[in-house]
Amino acid sequence: MFDLIIIGGGPAGTAASVYAARKRINTLHITREFGGQSVVSLDIQNWIGTPHISGADLAKSFEQHVTEYADDIVTLKTGALATNIAHAENGFSVSTDDGEAHTAKTVLITTGADRRKLTVPGADTFEHKGVVYCASCDGPLFAGMDTIVIGGGNAGFETAAQLLAYAKSVTLLQHNDSFKADAITVESVLKDPNMTALKNAKITKVLGVAMVTGIEYEDVTNGEIKTLPAGGVFVEIGMLPNTALAEGVVEMDEIKRIKVDAKNQRTSVPGIWAAGDCTDELYHQNNIAAGDGVKALEDIYVYLKTR
Repeated sequence: MFDLIIIGGGPAGTAASVYAARKRINTLHITREFGGQSVVSLDIQNWIGTPHISGADLAKSFEQHVTEYADDIVTLKTGALATNIAHAENGFSVSTDDGEAHTAKTVLITTGADRRKLTVPGADTFEHKGVVYCASCDGPLFAGMDTIVIGGGNAGFETAAQLLAYAKSVTLLQHNDSFKADAITVESVLKDPNMTALKNAKITKVLGVAMVTGIEYEDVTNGEIKTLPAGGVFVEIGMLPNTALAEGVVEMDEIKRIKVDAKNQRTSVPGIWAAGDCTDELYHQNNIAAGDGVKALEDIYVYLKTR
């Protein structure tokens, strides 16, 4: 039996694994791959201490950092997907898609989330060519350009607020007649003279040649199809947390994010922690996820030493 099983290889899981090794906690680290959501980003500019790094290089550095410290303390199980967490004698059992099961006294879930993808024609073709799912990762690449945000929730307006710092203009599209974002957020963002928000506007197509040149959208009040030029289309239509493996085990919110105590990342079940985008954390960023992973590991260390 391990002292700890870490599930996931994004910033939260990586940070926790490094700290587990340094604190000499007998750990099994299970991940299909390292990197997390931003592995697809061409130029990440907000990873603290590194002004520019690609998602691919960030993933490599994650794996290298864990491997550097793993020694005989952290056992890496890569290329495997954890599929289920269950209670076991004196701890928990974690099953993987290769048919194996592993037990540990504690579990840290850092399985992240996937962004809900835009499915209109052109969205796949121009992904990474102007269709963007991470404004904090890639937004600065669109400085001085006209940009579009799809989605009228808090995430959409927060993305618009980020873009307004460097984009020429931001136009936000909401498919129905009301924004889902908090009223105070909407009011604050709409004050910017370079910001426009369109209600009853449903995107129907992403336009482009080598890169995005704009979109087509439908005015749902009358069915009219209109075009809107832009160099970047930022999609914020929801997240899909990767938490099925813990469903029925720990408490989750209405969209299946794991509820945690923000002070220590503890879940509703003693012995299970969660960190990063799989949780109900208010903000989702690489740096925040890494900090949450460290916070969880610090608490796990105390838990194991005082049982």
